[in-house]
Amino acid sequence: MMQEKILFGTYTKRVSEGVYEAILDTTQEKLVDAQLIATVGNPTYLTTSKANRLYAVDKHDGQGGLFVFDNTQRPAKKVAEHLIDSSPAYVAVDEQRQLVYAGYYHAGLTEVLKIDGVNLVLTDQVKNEGSGPRPEQGSAHVHFTGLTPDQRLVVVDLGTDKVDIYDVSAAGKLSLVSTYQAEAGFGPRHIRFSPDGQYAYLLGELSSQLSVLKYDATTGSLTHLQTTTTIPNNWTEHNGAAAIRVTNDGQYIYTSNRGNNSIAVFKTSDAGAHIELIQLIASEGDFPRDFALNSDETFVVVANQNTDNVSLFKRDAQAGTLSLIQKDFLIPEGVRVHFE
Repeated sequence: MMQEKILFGTYTKRVSEGVYEAILDTTQEKLVDAQLIATVGNPTYLTTSKANRLYAVDKHDGQGGLFVFDNTQRPAKKVAEHLIDSSPAYVAVDEQRQLVYAGYYHAGLTEVLKIDGVNLVLTDQVKNEGSGPRPEQGSAHVHFTGLTPDQRLVVVDLGTDKVDIYDVSAAGKLSLVSTYQAEAGFGPRHIRFSPDGQYAYLLGELSSQLSVLKYDATTGSLTHLQTTTTIPNNWTEHNGAAAIRVTNDGQYIYTSNRGNNSIAVFKTSDAGAHIELIQLIASEGDFPRDFALNSDETFVVVANQNTDNVSLFKRDAQAGTLSLIQKDFLIPEGVRVHFE
């Protein structure tokens, strides 16, 4: 019997108490054994490191930042914290340089933190300025801070419609390499790269669109190739695109729609340069923010924030399409899905 552990980050506005863990039983093809493993305020994003640390967003007493937990213990034991007056929206671990990157939505800020044992030491920060045409774009809103396949830092700013790419020194200092300007009002949220590093897929939260960009590793720059919608053409109600995943073979891309309450499935062609929407499947709940594929990409786990339920889908490896197998698994206010 194969059991894979999943961490769920949540909002703690109504009933949730923090970070939850559950098991995906791949033999029985179902989710089981949900339990609270860390009491944290609004741990809306989290990730883990190879050293078995859990880095979780935290918000309490008017302060925000990052909590570091020993992920070998249950309940997980808090070992360090890095607090400012705002909470990050995204956290990523750089194993090669032993750094953590945090992107602060409300502050328009990117932080680079050195992993020093259990502690985090600030090595650099960049404050974005600017705005966009939509009501949600009154100021800079950093929504993603992660690595390119060639180990540069990519920062996605929803407020300014920009994607900045930086070189990162061993000491954790940033130097700007390039800036990609998306269409005004695109509202970029998250980005993922093709396995060969040739292409990037930029998801627009505010526009409900997915763009294909060519990535030039020599210059560290992005060039627009194609943009397509993540929702039905006749959808007129509010929608916010949220998470994006690319399969290990680069053949399929998945995105979530909050409002349309669906997972969009795209098939790539021309070695990743072109995408086509091939399926829209209901998330079987309200407001699916994050989702994840399991280790062999046979299953997709989707958290529905407003209905406190997690849905489990089986994935057809050949066709890329999803089919529902479970929808009533309770995780309160789930917004982040992370396989350990």
